[in-house]
Amino acid sequence: MKNKKNQLDDQRKATRTRRNFGRILLILVSFVFLAIIGSFSFKAIFKTANNVNLVERTKKLYSHNSILKAHRGSIFDSKGHPLAEDTNTYSIYAVLDKSQKNEKGKPEYVQNPQKTAQVLSDNLSISKDKAEKILTPKRKTFQVEFGNAGNNISLSTKQKIQAQHLTGIKFIPQQARLYPNGVFASHIVGLAVSEMNQKTKQTNLVGEMGIEKSFNKFLTGKNGFKDTQHDNFGYQLPSEENRVKKAIDGNNVHTTIDPGLELLLENQMNKVDAKVHPKVLNAMMMDVKTGKIVAAAQRPTFNPETGEGLGGVWRDTLTQDTYEPGSTMKIFTMAASIDSGHYNGSDKYHSGIYKIGNQTVPDWDRNGWGDITFNKGFALSSNVAMAHLEQNMGAETWHDYINRFQLLKNNTSIIDRQTPGSMQFQRPIEQADTAFGQGIQVTGLQTLQGFSAIANHGQMIQPRFISNVTDSKNKKVVKNYPKKIVGQPIKSSTADAVRKHMEDFVYKSYGIGQDFKIKGYRVAAKTGTAQVTGDNGQYENGTDSYLYSVAGMVPAKNPRYIMYVTMKQPHLGSDSPTKVLAQIFNVVMKKALSKTTNKVNQVKIPNVVGKNLKDAQDELNQKKIQNVTVGNGQTVIKQTPGADAPKDLASRAILVTDGKMTMPDMNGWSKEDVQDLTSLLDVKVNFNGNGKVTDQSIKPAQEFDEHSTLNIELNK
Repeated sequence: MKNKKNQLDDQRKATRTRRNFGRILLILVSFVFLAIIGSFSFKAIFKTANNVNLVERTKKLYSHNSILKAHRGSIFDSKGHPLAEDTNTYSIYAVLDKSQKNEKGKPEYVQNPQKTAQVLSDNLSISKDKAEKILTPKRKTFQVEFGNAGNNISLSTKQKIQAQHLTGIKFIPQQARLYPNGVFASHIVGLAVSEMNQKTKQTNLVGEMGIEKSFNKFLTGKNGFKDTQHDNFGYQLPSEENRVKKAIDGNNVHTTIDPGLELLLENQMNKVDAKVHPKVLNAMMMDVKTGKIVAAAQRPTFNPETGEGLGGVWRDTLTQDTYEPGSTMKIFTMAASIDSGHYNGSDKYHSGIYKIGNQTVPDWDRNGWGDITFNKGFALSSNVAMAHLEQNMGAETWHDYINRFQLLKNNTSIIDRQTPGSMQFQRPIEQADTAFGQGIQVTGLQTLQGFSAIANHGQMIQPRFISNVTDSKNKKVVKNYPKKIVGQPIKSSTADAVRKHMEDFVYKSYGIGQDFKIKGYRVAAKTGTAQVTGDNGQYENGTDSYLYSVAGMVPAKNPRYIMYVTMKQPHLGSDSPTKVLAQIFNVVMKKALSKTTNKVNQVKIPNVVGKNLKDAQDELNQKKIQNVTVGNGQTVIKQTPGADAPKDLASRAILVTDGKMTMPDMNGWSKEDVQDLTSLLDVKVNFNGNGKVTDQSIKPAQEFDEHSTLNIELNK
């Protein structure tokens, strides 16, 4: 009985245990079930899990976001040919995984490593053996690359490889910059390189130097994007959530560089560079009437397309290097002496050496030429003559003219960062030294700007490399860079007199600039020879320790072009520096002049300032020179082009009278005509378009004030 009772107790305990376990299991299952329901409810209500927004995550899972790359704006020469533009380069890789096939089941992997290696070797800078070794790795590999040889591949090379119909060879496009002319005003145009934006992780082209850098904000576009919805199989779904924001391409920059003159200049620079190997060789040519730099080059230089030469010199020596100009400074000294009323060219002085206190000013020939006139002294490039002129003017007057010519002012270019220059001007000997180009440091562009006042009848024009900036389609002008007059340091009669002395330097029997004669034209020129300072600040010694230069203006009576060439520390041997410089100056200047009709026998615009309006109009009409009048007065107070300018310099002569200002009808005028007018009247102008004038905000015959703003519509 007892055993039976024990068995019943055991059965009851087992039943209770199973019942309790069942209850516990039911509670656990219920809890888990409730937790699952709660979790799903929470996710359904709040759309989040583990702090992740499920809606956004799902969208990302089935959404594709594509960046629409904006094109960087192009840089053009004066004829509209691209100097820099966007293109694609490619990187190459090879797929080796034999499971890769296209939708038709055809292989998408490298089938013939030997043939593939041969083709790559024929088109890339890689040997066949090395390419084959990469294509046949010992370990199983999905894909392989080819190092530097497989990067930056041009479109033409890509097409040559594709023409061989190799399987498994793939290309990845990369945004790049194309410089189609190679070495061509390279430091002016500049360089743009790919850089990774750390915030967006996108790669964009960024300007590193020259116009590419200075105009980077204009040239850089804004990327767009495209969001699309896809199903599990990757097919795009029609959805209202598909979004597209178009990319905005960058603006275009139009330079003043004339392609024909620039190409000729680069060729002549190459010849001189190869012949005498100067440390630095610079040349710039400027249109006197507009300030446009039509050609500019430097050596050392680089090829922006290949990168060759970039290690030679990174800076723009045309605008950033300072140096002592030497005897070309005498142009300014002569101008200051004449303009201030201290010059008498027939007076004589004793040449050779000149004592100032305990210091000596020597001529380049220390024996001198005896007692000669100051006129002859300039033609012989006498330092002593210039020291006398500085002493006669006085240091204060001479310093004032240096400031008038803005030789130590940084306002000559919007490209690259420049130095304002420097000058030693405390002691009498230092003041005299600056009169012949020692003890004063200037840039080439500052000097060229100063020369423009001599060439342009006293009116100083800012040199400019840029004509305008347009939108990406070249339909609308975003920003204009018109002719800018930056001063009138000397009278017109002074400028004419200085150019006559510069002619003597070339054409007098005793003048030392005879190498710069150009058949068919009268040349006004002046050379310079300056000692070069070393790293210790002291002048270097030796036959190759000089900076040689020439500044020339042609035609001399009414110059159209100025050209300034500097050559630092060449190895001349038996060559004369003037003959070497002439290989650049004469050839390029003659070509520039041949492109215009600005010759001696051409009809010139007469000086009508101060004349009665009717008489002035009659005189111009007799010479068949179109003219237009601004204002309702009876006396001409301003004119453009100036006196003696060639008839073809502008479409018409513009006469400003002493009456109230009224705007002429400009329908059909060119942009250059409008710029001439607004520059004369000190009126701000905004252009829309890029052709001929179709509308003007200040209507014909409407009165206006100086400093007004004129909006011009141009046809497409």
